[in-house]
Amino acid sequence: MSNVETLSGLQRRLTATIPQQQIRTEVESRLKRLGRTAKVAGFRPGKAPIKVLEQQYGDSVQQEVLGESLQRSFAEAAIANKLDVAGYPQFEIKTADLKAPEIEFSATFEVYPQVTIGDIKGESITRVAFTLSEDDVEETVNTLRKQRAVYKAVDRAAKNDDQLLIDFAGTLNGEPFEGGSAKDFKVLLGSGRMLPDFENAIVGCKAGETKSFDMTFPADYHGKDVAGKQVTFTITVHKVEEAELPAVDADFVKSVGVADGDVEKFRQEIRDNVGREAQRRVKVRNKESVMAVLLKVAQLEVPTSLLQGEAQRLMEQAMHDMEARGMKIPKGMKLPAEMFLERAESRVKLGLILAELVKQQDLKAKPEQVEALIEEYAQSFEHPDEVRKWYRAEPARMQEIENLALEDNVVAWVMAGAKVADQEIKLNELMGN
Repeated sequence: MSNVETLSGLQRRLTATIPQQQIRTEVESRLKRLGRTAKVAGFRPGKAPIKVLEQQYGDSVQQEVLGESLQRSFAEAAIANKLDVAGYPQFEIKTADLKAPEIEFSATFEVYPQVTIGDIKGESITRVAFTLSEDDVEETVNTLRKQRAVYKAVDRAAKNDDQLLIDFAGTLNGEPFEGGSAKDFKVLLGSGRMLPDFENAIVGCKAGETKSFDMTFPADYHGKDVAGKQVTFTITVHKVEEAELPAVDADFVKSVGVADGDVEKFRQEIRDNVGREAQRRVKVRNKESVMAVLLKVAQLEVPTSLLQGEAQRLMEQAMHDMEARGMKIPKGMKLPAEMFLERAESRVKLGLILAELVKQQDLKAKPEQVEALIEEYAQSFEHPDEVRKWYRAEPARMQEIENLALEDNVVAWVMAGAKVADQEIKLNELMGN
């Protein structure tokens, strides 16, 4: 028999008992199996008496069996009481004598919340769309050309897209500040690597010129000593260079990966690749807009166990990403999980909301959707068939694709019910340039 009480909100406590005979029978069975191979001093393998085995291994086997019995008994009681358990329970043994006829225990846990999806008919969503133009293709080609530019010195005033070799020294209240000076520093005007006020002050300078100017750092600048403060910079320009872009010919095309040097083939690859990436970003933007609406209209309580688990997972992922970028993290250092709680809450909420919507509206992924997504990803690679095989080789990978298809279904359902305004978007805005 078991008893369930509500502690608060989603928290429950289940109390139940386990018959001692059930534990004892399993302990004896395991000790006998263990005795077939256990090496016990003074006895040949398989010949140690059960009492000797119990003296040597009894406590550890008892704890192992008790732990498994708690899990099994809780699972059975949860099913019997129709409990939708979220996260993992915390067990407490209530019986002081573990040899008593019955072992009473309690398990404290949370249940999944009731999710109420509000009315989306009054919600407004901007649905972005993108159409690739030949100007977009040309712009992408020019970006590749600029990446392979050769810079040559010129005797004129500097302008955007020029590369300058400079010395600079900054002072705050007449004193140098950390990170405020450099020698033989290269600045590509218009690239955005330096603050706009700094770059604008250099535009118009010529080689051999020295110039001083005041500028104010942004209030949110990462250097706290100068954030929001006015400083004075003195720069000396050693060289002004302009870019010479390579011609779009067979040699250039080969340098960017088209082995046969076919220029039209290269441009078609640009169209295909940029088009695919643009549509992927369009899908992400529209999905984010839909998810924001769902978070707004849905009502639910978030299980603490799921929230903490997701925050921990996000923290570990952030640590892994930092290491992958070459950052050296001191051994044992951990980022505070609290940093990730807000993001974790949104993710947990969305997971619960999507699960409820899929159940309510029957938005499960269809096999043809899954296949279409695999094909879409496969076409982005040089050997598509290997990508197809890679996804189909692991159920977990196929599940990821099914989840993406499911999200597409949710997006389509919300778009069909909300007030949607379509907006054509430019490539630069879409790519975040």
